[in-house]
Amino acid sequence: MSTAAIQRVHRLLVPPESGQGWTAYLWLVYLAFFGVEWFFRPVGALEAGLGVLTIAAFLGLYFSAFRRRGAAAFAHLAAIVALAIAWAPFNSGSSVLFIYAASFAHMVGRPRRTIWIVVGIAALAAATTPWAQPRLSYWLPGVFISLVIGAANIFFGEQQRKNAELRLTQAEVRRLARVAERERIARDLHDVLGHTLSLIAVKSELAEKLVERDPERAREELASLGATARRALADVREAIQDVRREGLVEALEQVRLSLRAADVELDLDADPADRLPTRTQAMLALVVREAVTNILRHADARRCTIRLTADDDRPGFLLDIRDDGDGRIRPDGAGVAGMRARIESLGGELELATGGLRAWIPETPS
Repeated sequence: MSTAAIQRVHRLLVPPESGQGWTAYLWLVYLAFFGVEWFFRPVGALEAGLGVLTIAAFLGLYFSAFRRRGAAAFAHLAAIVALAIAWAPFNSGSSVLFIYAASFAHMVGRPRRTIWIVVGIAALAAATTPWAQPRLSYWLPGVFISLVIGAANIFFGEQQRKNAELRLTQAEVRRLARVAERERIARDLHDVLGHTLSLIAVKSELAEKLVERDPERAREELASLGATARRALADVREAIQDVRREGLVEALEQVRLSLRAADVELDLDADPADRLPTRTQAMLALVVREAVTNILRHADARRCTIRLTADDDRPGFLLDIRDDGDGRIRPDGAGVAGMRARIESLGGELELATGGLRAWIPETPS
């Protein structure tokens, strides 16, 4: 089977929004407890057949539960609990099914509700398995671990919900920022072009009237008309360039939020950021964004350091970005090439260093 086919099957079994990834298959190792007992006693054909059907039914419920929420999720975990109760008198390892059921409780709803579901599953395990399996070592671990796993998944599920809400909030902030920027562009273009176009209209009408009466004056008005049009074009270009250029301070605040959302601590020292020329800020904003994106994607870091300081040896500034992750920067990668091109467009230099990159930027861009 090709890698693409494996990925398609994986996405079908474990949806990306579940947040489980490939670890969903790792948790299935505990299902081995269901069959441990069969290695120590004879197993009849009927029991073996029912056991295979039970495992097949459980796997169907297990992978289906990752896509369920609310009442549907509750129905899935209730079915798993039913399998556990049905097997309790015949298989001491069936208590592991209570644990699996508790692990899906967080998908039913909010913590205040789901914690009682976990307690209910543990109570059922405590009421059923001691009667079916009197030995304490058979049933107590299932009860205890059900509570622990259920409570832990409720906590982590709530964290995932909060992270999702944070991502939605950030997306909404970005959308509102784009709306505000479009409104600003509209105002700027109105201010830039409104007066200028009115002036051009008046001058053109005047030149038209003066063509026969005062040709020399008409030529002056036409020359002035051309100069006004060129000035308006320059103003429009400047307005568009201002739209495209993001300030370095704003970019640093955005990467701070991105790193915080990924639970990466940021150590930031960039006092000269708001004193750099506009073009330098725009280029460095793109470089910082690209570098931090690489850290989030590949480094598996817990701490990121960004330093922007004045260079004591020559007029200019030093930008140093490092992380404590285990990723390695590919010198021939498209991201590095783009960062190098932006730094060199300012007349600066970029070099890769252990755990990050270092760039020198001149005080005045070339």
